[in-house]
Amino acid sequence: MRELHVVFGAGQVGVPLALLLASRGQEVRIVSRSGAGAGTPGVVAVQADVLDEAAAAAAARGASVVYNCTNPPYSSRLWAEQLPRIADSLVGAAGKAGARLVVLDNLYLLGRPRGRPLDEDSPVAPCSRKGEVRARVWRRLQEAHRNGEARVVVGRASDFFGPRGVNTYFGERFWRRVLAGKSAQAVADPDTRHTWHYLPDVAAAIAALGAAPEAALGRAWILPAGPAITTRELAGRLAAAAGQRPAVERVPRLLLSLMAVFVPLFREVLEMDYQWDEDFVVDDRRFRAAFGLAPTPLEEAVRQTAAWALDAWGGRSR
Repeated sequence: MRELHVVFGAGQVGVPLALLLASRGQEVRIVSRSGAGAGTPGVVAVQADVLDEAAAAAAARGASVVYNCTNPPYSSRLWAEQLPRIADSLVGAAGKAGARLVVLDNLYLLGRPRGRPLDEDSPVAPCSRKGEVRARVWRRLQEAHRNGEARVVVGRASDFFGPRGVNTYFGERFWRRVLAGKSAQAVADPDTRHTWHYLPDVAAAIAALGAAPEAALGRAWILPAGPAITTRELAGRLAAAAGQRPAVERVPRLLLSLMAVFVPLFREVLEMDYQWDEDFVVDDRRFRAAFGLAPTPLEEAVRQTAAWALDAWGGRSR
């Protein structure tokens, strides 16, 4: 039976998720403030502000599954203001539609790994302002599920890389420098192991949660990822796949601190660099066992990411 799947957020996860769902024969609607996604094959783009509860409910009308792939700008202040409102809005929209609500989340609310892989049993122990906001939103989603406001399931991922990954560590700034033969700059320790989630795998895993048995709901799952590797190694592999071999240089923390006085984004980055102070590794075994999904092999993920970057910036990087 063809169902309506409504994806909120037309960014680096929302668009590939919508395309994947459409390729499987589902009716798909993608919702964003800008109306982005128009022309995406098999997908209807709708312009609506997720912060407007009435507009979000109208956009989700008739849905079997609602996906939250939205994110405010990368600011602790805006996260504190908007993330709880987005959660309330989409709980209400999914509840009115009688739909399942699938939420893409990150690992900020779990705080520091403290020498062990992060998994579904890791305690909620945020060590940042953004993590505290994520923890508050998670409690709200748990409450909504318990109270029957909406049927909720959450998928959590670490840092992204991959095609369309412009708002990632390996986004436009990284690629423009590398493709111009310049050094790759790391804003945190490039030599601690880190789990990286490949964007197409994230989209596939979120789609799996949209079709999961009811017994899988009411909880958060760690999405599948390849083995943790250092930032230096991943940067080197990506560059090599694009025909480059740049050095990887760490931006001195003192310089970042000085830059943060004038560039607010650097203050936000510094807040989260604890994730590179030690090995930051996730354990995704439960998701793999439950859903039978494995991540794309690293070599293929690197190849596809480099091909996307060369297409996007290869002719304009010098």
